[in-house]
Amino acid sequence: MSATLLAGISRTTEPRTMLRRFLALDALVTGVNGLAYVTASGPLGRLLGIDDTLLAGLGVFLALFGAGVGCLATRQQPPHPPVKAVVDANLLWAVLSIAALTLWFEPTTAGAVWIPLQALTVAGFAVLQWAALRAATTDVMVVDRQGTV
Repeated sequence: MSATLLAGISRTTEPRTMLRRFLALDALVTGVNGLAYVTASGPLGRLLGIDDTLLAGLGVFLALFGAGVGCLATRQQPPHPPVKAVVDANLLWAVLSIAALTLWFEPTTAGAVWIPLQALTVAGFAVLQWAALRAATTDVMVVDRQGTV
């Protein structure tokens, strides 16, 4: 992904700020989604065609995951290993969502639309976060080679 595209999406040319913004957006979307699943698991379960108990459990996980990603986003320089773990978790979530849709779930029409959309959104977060992480890592290496911090 080009630096210009990343800068346009994140509205900054500073790689660490890009990364923090993408993490914060992920935390917000994931947290809100998780809270919705927890607080409205019955109606949303019926709308999507997914068991409400499963949806509530996923909601708790998502709310906690979103909180963790949010904490990471508050760091001035988010460390590489936890950010990589977030990227990996997002990619895994996207893959498992599509697998669940095709192998286990019998969703309603709304669920058949929602599940791939949220999988694509989460995969998009992973791509943006990975690209920003790479840019931030490259930026730090260039600064270190120059001998200034």
